[in-house]
Amino acid sequence: MSEEIKLLKGNEAIAHAAIRYGADGYFGYPITPQSEILETLEELMPWETTGMVVLQAESELAAINMVYGGAACGKAVLTSSSSPGISLKQEAISYIAAGELPALIVNVMRGGPGLGTIQPSQADYFQATKGGGHGDYKLITLAPWSVQEMADFVGLGFDLAFKYRTPAIILADGIVGQMMEKVQLPPQRKRRTEEELSKECPWAITGKQSSRKRNIMTTLELDPAVMETINIRLQKKYELIDQNEVMFEEYHTSDADYLIVAFGSIARIALKAIEDLRKQGIKIGLLRPITLWPFPKNRILELSNQVKGILCVEINAGQMIEDVRLSCHDRIQVYHFGRLGGIVPNPQEIIDSFYNNFPQH
Repeated sequence: MSEEIKLLKGNEAIAHAAIRYGADGYFGYPITPQSEILETLEELMPWETTGMVVLQAESELAAINMVYGGAACGKAVLTSSSSPGISLKQEAISYIAAGELPALIVNVMRGGPGLGTIQPSQADYFQATKGGGHGDYKLITLAPWSVQEMADFVGLGFDLAFKYRTPAIILADGIVGQMMEKVQLPPQRKRRTEEELSKECPWAITGKQSSRKRNIMTTLELDPAVMETINIRLQKKYELIDQNEVMFEEYHTSDADYLIVAFGSIARIALKAIEDLRKQGIKIGLLRPITLWPFPKNRILELSNQVKGILCVEINAGQMIEDVRLSCHDRIQVYHFGRLGGIVPNPQEIIDSFYNNFPQH
C-alpha cells in the first residue's frame, strides 16, 4: 500500500498505522474510549496480508504479558487500553522497562480515579511520566493533539523504543481517540524477516542458534551491587534520551509576555483562547510539549526569563504544572486551570482563568 489519505477516528488511525509500520503483533482488551483500536484491527484482518498477529486477550494483564514475551523476541508489538486498564498493566510495564525491551503502549485516557467515567481526561500524566509501576524507570511519552499525530506517533514510538530498547507510550485522551479528521497514512512497510531481526536485535530471545550464544532474559538480580549497576545503566540511558529526544511546538512566543503550557487536545482549545486574547491586546503564547517525557524543561526555563507568568491548562487537577514549576525554578508565578470528571473546558473558560490569575491594570 502506498501513502493514502483517509477520514478516520484517532483510534482507527492507530490501528491503520500499526499495520503499515509492519508491526508483528497487537494484544489488547476492549475498554472505552479506545476499543476501536482492537475493533479496527479485527476488521482489517492484517494476519491475511502482512502476517500481523491480532489477539483479544482474556484480560489486560494477559495482553501486556503477551507484549512482554513478543518484545523479548525482538518483535514489534503493541497494546492499547484506557486508564483503568493501563493501571492493571503497570507491573508488566516495569518488567519490560527493566528487561530493556522495545514495546509500544497506547493509553486513550478517561476520567478517574477508579472506574470514573468514559469521558476524556488527562489525569494519567503522573502515571505515564513518573514510571507508573515499581522501581526507577521511565517511559518515552508522546502526547498527540490530532488524528494525524495518532498515526505518526505509532512509527515514531516504535522507532524510539527500538533505538533505546525501552518502552514508549502514546498518551492520548478520549477526545483525540474519538474525533475524526483527515489523516495521511504512511506507505506499507514489510515486517522484518527472521534474518533481519537477528541482525537488528542480537539481544533477542529467538532460540539457540549456531551463529551466536543463547540469550537469557531476566529482570531478577539478587546481588544488590549488580542490581545497582543495572539501575545506573538505565539512568544513563534515560539521560541520553533526555538530551536527544525532547520535542515540542511553540506558537506566538517570540513577543509573548505570558505563556500557556498545554498538551494533547486541550492545547488546541488553548490555542483558540490565545488567538482571542491577542485580539484583546494580550501578548500571550503557547508551548505544547510533544514529549511529556523527556519534558521540554530547558525551553520552559528560557521562556520563564521572558514572560511575566505561566498558565498550565490541563484536563486534570494539576499534574504537568509540577514539571513546569520545576523547569522554571519557581522564578515566576505558575498557575493551573483544569476541569475534572470528563468535562472539557472551552476557550472562554481559559480566557477567564487567565484574567483571574493575571489581572490587567
